Amino acid sequence: MVKYKGVGIGAGYFSHFQYEAWQRIPEVQITAFCNSNPERAKTIKDKFHIANHYSDYRKMLEKEKPDFVDIITPPSAHLEMCKAAADLGIHIICQKPLAPTFAEAQEIVAYTNAAGIRFMVHENFRFQPWHREIKRLIDKGVIGDKLHCLNFRSRMGDGWGDDAYLNRQPYFRTYPRLLVYENGVHFIDTFRFLAGEINRVFAILRKLNPVIAGEDFALIVFEFANGATGVWDANRYNECNFDDPRYTFGEFLVEGNGGSVRLALDATIAIQPLGQSERPHEYEHENRAFCGDCCYFTQRHFIQCLVNNAPFETDGQLYLRTLAVQEAVYASAQRRTPVDVKY
Repeated sequence: MVKYKGVGIGAGYFSHFQYEAWQRIPEVQITAFCNSNPERAKTIKDKFHIANHYSDYRKMLEKEKPDFVDIITPPSAHLEMCKAAADLGIHIICQKPLAPTFAEAQEIVAYTNAAGIRFMVHENFRFQPWHREIKRLIDKGVIGDKLHCLNFRSRMGDGWGDDAYLNRQPYFRTYPRLLVYENGVHFIDTFRFLAGEINRVFAILRKLNPVIAGEDFALIVFEFANGATGVWDANRYNECNFDDPRYTFGEFLVEGNGGSVRLALDATIAIQPLGQSERPHEYEHENRAFCGDCCYFTQRHFIQCLVNNAPFETDGQLYLRTLAVQEAVYASAQRRTPVDVKY
């Protein structure tokens, strides 16, 4: 078995899901991690039994000489860290948001491409088991051979009140762009995974909670190259009627010329062929770790592609297409008009 030596940079809230997932991938050994916060570092070291801890990521990369690095830090640090790893010939899997600006994301992709290393964005929503299953059903023609509409409705309920986001990710409060930049980008990527490229968008963005800097409401219409339409109706202020809104992040309806597929908040899927009653559809999913264990599936994909020298689904160049749609969304909201996506 090929064994890949990995290191991580970051010890925040979400890093726990990623370090835990690496432990279950037999081809991987995480030998070290880097974080400047002693308390967080001790938690990671004790919880995941990682041998070495560094406070300087450059020293870690130079001394450990890993095959890959998992960058699990806020986006403002990604460009510098990706350049440092690329200069040493180290493959990279990097957390999203990829960068504070589209231009900086482009710079990351160009730099890593020029260095000849493998680069993948840790875009995990497309790897959630329900989205993989819906894709399989679409490809099988279960709801016909032509998609009509993809409609996702999300109500997170974690963004109301004066203490919004403080208990988990307090930095959300200061993001000048929030809902689409941090969460909506997942669904832009998932919509592209399910229905193909997006040609045009129309977006209405608002701020419902006055204590935060960025938007927490979005209503976005997507026009796909294949003629389908997508709708993302989301806010983090109001609540859903399910105990764990972070399991599927919402409800999904996908319609085609032969019927529809529905995803419920508890991750159950139902199929309704035209002219027939809705029926439950059994598939494999587990309420484990984050969102159906999607970090594991994402990281498993990264390693399998390294082993087989296969392309990543979310390599840098492809992911810039997702970010191009995101930029069009913000432009549309500002101009109050539909905007064509510029790839």
